[in-house]
Amino acid sequence: MASASIDSATSSIPAEGEVREQLERILLSPEFRLPERTRRFLEFVVAETLAGRRDYLKAFTIAQAVFGRDANFDAQQDPCVRIEAGRLRRELEHYYLTDGSADRVIITVPRGGYAPVFDVRQEAADEDVEPARVSFSGDDGRQEKWVRRGLSSGIADQNWPLARYWFVAGGALLVLVAASAMLHGWEFGGTTPPAPVNHATILVEPFESASEGRLASDISRGITDDVIEKLVPFNDIVVVAALPKSRSGQAAPEPLYALQGSVRLEGSTLRSTARLMRRADGAVIWANNYDADMKVQGILKTQASLADDIVTAVARPFGVMFQTNAASIAGSTDAFSCTLSYYSYRTELTLAAHDATKACLQQAIEKAPESSNAAAFLSLTYLDEFRFPYQLNTKPDAETLKLAKDLAQRAVQLDPKNARALQALMLADFFENDNAGAMRAGAAAYAINPNDTEVAGEYGVRLSMSGEWDKGCALISEAVSKNAGPRGYYEVGMALCAFMRGDTQAAELWSRMSDLDYNPMHRLVLLAILGTLGKKDEAATQLTWLKTRSPALIPNVRREIGRRLARPEDQERFFAGLAAAGLPLDDRQVTEK
Repeated sequence: MASASIDSATSSIPAEGEVREQLERILLSPEFRLPERTRRFLEFVVAETLAGRRDYLKAFTIAQAVFGRDANFDAQQDPCVRIEAGRLRRELEHYYLTDGSADRVIITVPRGGYAPVFDVRQEAADEDVEPARVSFSGDDGRQEKWVRRGLSSGIADQNWPLARYWFVAGGALLVLVAASAMLHGWEFGGTTPPAPVNHATILVEPFESASEGRLASDISRGITDDVIEKLVPFNDIVVVAALPKSRSGQAAPEPLYALQGSVRLEGSTLRSTARLMRRADGAVIWANNYDADMKVQGILKTQASLADDIVTAVARPFGVMFQTNAASIAGSTDAFSCTLSYYSYRTELTLAAHDATKACLQQAIEKAPESSNAAAFLSLTYLDEFRFPYQLNTKPDAETLKLAKDLAQRAVQLDPKNARALQALMLADFFENDNAGAMRAGAAAYAINPNDTEVAGEYGVRLSMSGEWDKGCALISEAVSKNAGPRGYYEVGMALCAFMRGDTQAAELWSRMSDLDYNPMHRLVLLAILGTLGKKDEAATQLTWLKTRSPALIPNVRREIGRRLARPEDQERFFAGLAAAGLPLDDRQVTEK
């Protein structure tokens, strides 16, 4: 971290009060951009070190206290602590390069361990800097606390509110109590994510270096680490970095898949191969080659981009790890089997598959009420009754929507970093007409796992329909380019994007590339496009199909479009296309939103 000017720190040891103030300053800084569990990581290791327990800061202890892992945690199989430590080190370096560039106290977490080191930087200004006011919500409503930077000592400033010191002391005490509670198995409302069970497990083998030299070897290790780090946010799978060891004479469960790869350097070109192997029979179920010019982005960005491509291809929803058939999971009611059932059902989108998946997930929740994934997928299954009512022949009501919303909120509470749970919450809010809440949940899901094509695509669709067409359509385009599924699903989103920007020819092409039989709403989009283009004969064919195959949609067109398109001007453009196609709209129909 020399680049952060930490090499100028002396060997002085700051007072305990200074360290606690510095910790709070870091956590409140907008430049410290880590998720909640990594913040808990930093709080825990600082609190334990100040309490004289730095020697106990091992991966096993941190995994239990911070990540909710059980006594069977094995750091070789589950790299969560190592990955979060790497994120923390990089973010601390970023903080001290930006907001903390003048801070007197330096907190670092050196490589090779997890115990923090506290230093004092000599040249930091001794005078106080103008305090920053930060609002927070307390029991008495909105309150304010003051944060000062560049303090020369831990002595209390007489001008600071007394409440601040109680806040700092109380916060530190809560950290210690919470850490102790987690170590002793106490429960706090079930908000700590449990150790995952019944997931697809993937072993990431070290990428091999096919070229001589230190650079190729370093890139191979770097890509391996990047791939592991980017796979971890996918809650549908468990990532291991080494084969599991047997315990108490019992054979440990074997990973279902192995990800293998190699790296070769040819001048400035980085060539890599990657393949996913089913370990039971050695079958290679996916493989690809990648070439990238490191002069364009530099080594680190090229390495990260390549890891993104590999992870998206391997772990994307509806991808190779989640392709199955109903017969292979018949009778299974564990959370992962029901997840596979959901992906299978969404591919065919029939009422029978929908009901079977719903029953499976309901039983999975009864067996494992702590499963965030089961709650999230059951919420999505109920929400499909709103998204696809004319394909599934469902009649969703307010009670169904409330149930879906409750399940989504439960899934988020069980695991606040579950992108699929936040995706479900986004859709529940969207159909509840809470557009602002939907956008917050979608943004949070995308920030957690931008490599999840389902999250990116659905968030893009909802952004677009809320009126943010440029931003939303960019995400939909990205999802389509990464083969987001089900096949032909997001192409209709691209058709809407082109239609709303006035490119009706491109809109027709995208619409015909979508799966028109997947959902009658897809044909309704094509009908509006054909009407705008003046293709009356072709529009008549689509209108006949709708009247014959989905007659219930016709009298509810205004309501269904109103549920989806937030802006009146977008609705009117769509209705004008339908009218030109020969679909008369009864003004008595209700337009919701």
